[in-house]
This record gives sequence, structure tokens and C-alpha cells, in this order.
Amino acid sequence: MERLFWLSLLPLVLLVGLLALPLLSIFLRVLPHDGIWETVQQPIVTEALRLSFLTSLSSTLFALLCGTPVAYLLARSRFRGAALLDTLIDLPMVLPPTVAGVALLMTFGRRGILGTWLDVVGVHISFTPVAVILAQSFVSAPFYIRAARAGFQSVDQDLERVAYTLGHSPLRTFFQVTIPLAFPALLSGAVMAWARALGEFGATIMFAGNLMGRTQTMPLAIYAAMESDLTAALVLSAMLIVVSFSVLFGVRLLLHRSPYGAYA
Repeated sequence: MERLFWLSLLPLVLLVGLLALPLLSIFLRVLPHDGIWETVQQPIVTEALRLSFLTSLSSTLFALLCGTPVAYLLARSRFRGAALLDTLIDLPMVLPPTVAGVALLMTFGRRGILGTWLDVVGVHISFTPVAVILAQSFVSAPFYIRAARAGFQSVDQDLERVAYTLGHSPLRTFFQVTIPLAFPALLSGAVMAWARALGEFGATIMFAGNLMGRTQTMPLAIYAAMESDLTAALVLSAMLIVVSFSVLFGVRLLLHRSPYGAYA
């Protein structure tokens, strides 16, 4: 075991260095600046923050509402086409985000398959906040579904059968037995989906554009600020790192301290 520890030490140091040093370098560049608060109050920062949190929360809610029953279906049912559905759900996780953006544009854009019909009734989705939510949902929902499916598969079905014998309906059993037991996986999946939505760039810029105050999320604002205001780009980057790390670390602490921490 001791030899294995020393053999693992070098890869560990290299990996931690690769992950930590680039992030640390952002803070080393940001902290010496005196006008950080003034930078935070700039419209490019405040508008991007507001839009990012609203859209990322909306896309996460969409993943919870639509992804939970789908994950339960995949975890408990065997039906023709399940492998195809499973592959389709995984596909956005491996597709380049720009391809996802083009696909959404060809579907919901004014000349898209559905966009043409939506245009007739005066509904325009592309280059609007709704387009941001759709782009984020497209790339982030699979992360929740994967985690939720694993969580449902880990629940002992004998416990559900006991609930049925006690007179619980399937719906009541789902909410009072299955959901609490699968909760660590559901929460982890929701956080991963939210984090993926918060950091989404490629699909958003292709489908929703980069319009400040309308479709410019924090990643897009960083991209725009790199051309004219490096300090704003660094401040936004630092804020994204702090928020993402705090949420991920906080959820892990919560799960390890919860009664179901062993399953987290």
C-alpha cells in the first residue's frame, strides 16, 4: 500500500497542479486591482450575472420536471427502443456545443422546422432569453438524467413493495419512499446540470447570440470583455469560479452529513 501511495503521488500532484494553478492565476491577477467593486457594478457584469442565474435556474427546473420521470422510466422499465432513447439522451454530452447550437437554430430559428410555424403566429425564439434556456437545457439535462437514473436504480425495490402492501399508492410511494432514498443522486445531478447550464457557451452563442442584457450570459460576457476590458473578464471569471466551487463543495458537505450520505 505504501508503494502504491508513492506511485500515485506524482500523478496526483500533476493533476492538482493542472486544475488548481490556472484557477489560482485568475485570482492572482484580479486581487491586486483596486477597482474590483467598480468593475462588478459595470452593466456588462451585472446584466450577465442576472441573466445567467435566471436562465440557469430555469433550465435546471426544466431538467427536474422532465428529467425525473424519464430517469425513473429508464431505471425501472425495459421496453423496445430503450437503448435508442438512452443513446439520444447521452448524445448532447458528447456533441460539440456549437453543433447543438446549429441544431437548435435549424429547429426553432425563423427558417427552422418549427420556427417557420412559430413565426406565423408571431412567436420568435432564437436570439431571445428563451433561446438561452433552451440551449442550456439541451446540454445540461442529460447530466441530471444520468445521475437520477443511477439514484433510482440504487433504491431497493423491496422497500417500494412494502409500501404497496401498506396501502400506499404508486404515486405516494414514489414521493415518500423512492425520492427520499434517491435524493443524494438527484441533488448531485441537479447541481451538475445547473453548473453545466451556468457555464454553457457554444450552443448559446450560436442559437441565442451575444446581446448584452438580453442573451449575454456570464461566459459570453467574459468572451466579449476579453476584447476590450480584461479586468471585467477576470472579475467575471473569478465570480464564476467562486460560485461554482461554493455550490459544489456545499452540496458535497450537505450530502456527507445527511442520513443518506453513504449513498452520495
